[in-house]
Amino acid sequence: MPQINVTIDGKNYRMACGEGEQEHLAELAATFDARIGDMRRAFGEIGDMRLHVMAALTVTDELAELKRRMSALEAETAGLRALTEGAEAERSEREARLADGVNRAAERIERLSQALVAGP
Repeated sequence: MPQINVTIDGKNYRMACGEGEQEHLAELAATFDARIGDMRRAFGEIGDMRLHVMAALTVTDELAELKRRMSALEAETAGLRALTEGAEAERSEREARLADGVNRAAERIERLSQALVAGP
């Protein structure tokens, strides 16, 4: 299993990851490190552990909000799919009625044509 070194808040950590995930893990660590740096600038020296917990809670809050939004979008997508399916069914029904009407009109025209050809 590959291992990489990442730096978070000035401390080095050796991390294991899946094959091919090294770059992604490094990017995650850099993002978390940047978040801690932003919070350190905003709150000053409040203790490493507290700062890390605050950063983790902030990221977790963002994740929860994204999950909520994703669920809302999935529900909206399901509603739109149902609406589309209903509209398709209605369109198919209208087309069938229209085709039936055209067929009946064609049959009537054919009967009238035969009657005219046959004469009085």
